[in-house]
Amino acid sequence: MQDVIDQIFVYLKGIWLKRIFIVLAIWAICPLGWYAVWKMPDQYASKAQVYVDTQSLLRPLLRGLTVQPNTDYQIRLIVKTLMTRPNLEKIARLSDLDVMTENDAEFQSALDTLKSNLKIGAANRENIFTLSYDSKSPQEAKNVVQSALDVFIENTLGETRSEADTAEQFLDRQIKEYENRLLNGEKKLTEFKQKYANNIGANVSSYYSTLSQHKSRLDEAQLQLREVNSRLASAQRQLEGEEPSFGLVQPKAQQTQISTQFDARIEQLRKQLDDLSLKYTERHPNVMELTKRIEDLEVQRAAEVAEIQKAMPANTHDETLDKNPVYQQMKINVNRLENEKASLQVRVRDYEEKVRQIEDKIHLIPEIESKLVGLNRDYEITKQKYNELLSRREQARLSQSADLTADDIQFKIIEPPRVPLHPTGPNRKLLLSIVTVFSIAAGTGLALLFSLINPTVMSGSQLTKLTNYPVFGTVSVLDNVSGRTAATNWMNLVFFGALGLALTTYAVLLFLQIKYFS
Repeated sequence: MQDVIDQIFVYLKGIWLKRIFIVLAIWAICPLGWYAVWKMPDQYASKAQVYVDTQSLLRPLLRGLTVQPNTDYQIRLIVKTLMTRPNLEKIARLSDLDVMTENDAEFQSALDTLKSNLKIGAANRENIFTLSYDSKSPQEAKNVVQSALDVFIENTLGETRSEADTAEQFLDRQIKEYENRLLNGEKKLTEFKQKYANNIGANVSSYYSTLSQHKSRLDEAQLQLREVNSRLASAQRQLEGEEPSFGLVQPKAQQTQISTQFDARIEQLRKQLDDLSLKYTERHPNVMELTKRIEDLEVQRAAEVAEIQKAMPANTHDETLDKNPVYQQMKINVNRLENEKASLQVRVRDYEEKVRQIEDKIHLIPEIESKLVGLNRDYEITKQKYNELLSRREQARLSQSADLTADDIQFKIIEPPRVPLHPTGPNRKLLLSIVTVFSIAAGTGLALLFSLINPTVMSGSQLTKLTNYPVFGTVSVLDNVSGRTAATNWMNLVFFGALGLALTTYAVLLFLQIKYFS
């Protein structure tokens, strides 16, 4: 530790012996540095503070009724994009920076300067933003801050309304598209229902039940037909074996009206048609269906009546046989059986046709039901989306109306930009101090460097370190002591005088800067 202290004292003594370099460095550096600092152009800073209020009074009232964007995120995004080239160009034109440029290169340089000198900061929790700009011209600083503030407010409000308009236009296009889909779906569903009106509403199980019923009726009718055929054959054999006999001549019977199996069904359907005619028009699907079924039954009834009339014998009788009451009764029985046979044949054919139709429809019903379910599903999905889009458009319009009535984002200028009266830079006091300290440090470094290059032995220990030989004693030189003392005193006077003059000049410059330029 003692060696380190001794070495430090050696360095200090060497610097002291070479102190002339300190004076030279101070007066070589300080005047130039002080002049350069004094001639630096003044910098003026203008700033503005704005508070962005995102707590609208309408927001709690309209919650759930309107679309409420994330205004805080939107503001942060606008702040980040304020330094983009389009916004910088807009600020430059609003503050007339482009007027002072003559070509694209100068304009690009002005944009670079604007981007580097324009600062925008925000508080951590509060939406308070500070915009500041440094310039050589106080008016230019104020104009740039005002233009940046206008662009910031305009971008925030314009972005909100532009997004609302874009959203409404998109919703209008989607609503138009889904409206066309809805109309096409309704048209397809209507055409499908009209095409398969007789099959819609029934299921396979009901068709199987109906098929079983018609097969039972068909079997019953076929059994009745076989029974009638058997009785008719027996009656015809009895009629053929009957001998003519005399009896009273009976008067010609009047032909009675022929009844069929369709009469009761036709009467029932006509009553239903009368009831429906009181409620609906002739174009109603149910009325049209009943009318068609009645017409089909009447055609079948006419066919059955024709078959019965064809089976009836000609109205010519032997006067002699007619006079036999037994023969006449047998002939009437044969005619009745023939009529019953014709009626049963028509009934059997009708049941066979119905069974065939039902068997054909059983395989068609699942396919029809599947297509109907698909059409209904597509229609319901389209209708649901259409209604959702209508609701969203109403929300968008209500949100836009609310924005026009009371903006969700309100700007309150806390501190408007002003023309600075005093320069804010450069910090000449600090720069003058740095120049002074640097000159002294440079002089001290030069003195130490020259003392190391051309060392002076000032003690026995130093000599021992330099030569590695032990020193047994020292002898002082007393030649011309007074002259040496005078030279030392003169050197001290020059050193302290030059140093004092430099420090005095530095103090005067600081005083002038503080007194008149701060």
